[in-house]
Amino acid sequence: MNRDLAAMRRNYSKDPLSEEKAGDCPFALFNHWLADAMDSETLDPNAMTLATVDAQGQPKARILLLKGFSKEKGWVFYTNYASDKGRELEDNPNCSLLFWWENLERQVRIEGRVQKLPEQDSDAYYTSRPRDSQIGAWVSEQSQVISGREVLEDKLAVLEEQYEGIETLPRPPHWGGYQLLPTQVEFWQGQPSRLHDRLRFRLEKGEWIKERLSP
Repeated sequence: MNRDLAAMRRNYSKDPLSEEKAGDCPFALFNHWLADAMDSETLDPNAMTLATVDAQGQPKARILLLKGFSKEKGWVFYTNYASDKGRELEDNPNCSLLFWWENLERQVRIEGRVQKLPEQDSDAYYTSRPRDSQIGAWVSEQSQVISGREVLEDKLAVLEEQYEGIETLPRPPHWGGYQLLPTQVEFWQGQPSRLHDRLRFRLEKGEWIKERLSP
C-alpha cells in the first residue's frame, strides 16, 4: 500500500464563525456546537481526545467520552484512577481536550486543569451505567500488562459469580470522575483556502477574553 497521502485534501465550505456569532461565553458556544453535533450524523459526538504529560515530559493522547458539561463543573469524564492517564493527571493536572466534528468541519480545543469529582458524583454516574460496564470497571486493571485476554475472562467469571443476583455493584475505589476547569477554549471552523476561523477564549482575572487567531 503506497497511497499518496500528500495529495489527499478537501476544501472546507461551512458557514464562517464571526465574533458576533460566537458571543462572549465559551460555555454557551460549546453547548450550541455540541447540540449541533448531536443533531448531525456525527458518530459519537461526545468523543474527545484527552492529552496528558507523563513524568518524563512525554505527551500522551487517547480518546474518551464526555459524560457531562456545565459552566460550574466544566468538562466531565470518568476513568480508572490507577491507569496511565490517572497517574499522569495526579502528578500533573494540566491537560487538554480536543473535539473534532467532521460533518460540521469544526473542532474545539480546551486547556485547563482537572480535579477529581466529589465521590457522590462518581457514585451516581457509576450506578447509572449498564451492569456489564459496572463489572468491567472491576475487571480491568487499566494500562497494566497482562499475559493474554484469558486473564480478563477469568476475572470476569469470578466477579460474575461473586455478584450474582446483585443488579447494582459498589463503585471500585480506583474508578471515578474528573472535571476539567478551563483556562482557554479555542473554536475552529473550517473555511475555504485553508483560511480557517479560529476564535480563542482566554480566562484572565476571572473574565473571558475573546481573540481571533490567524489560521
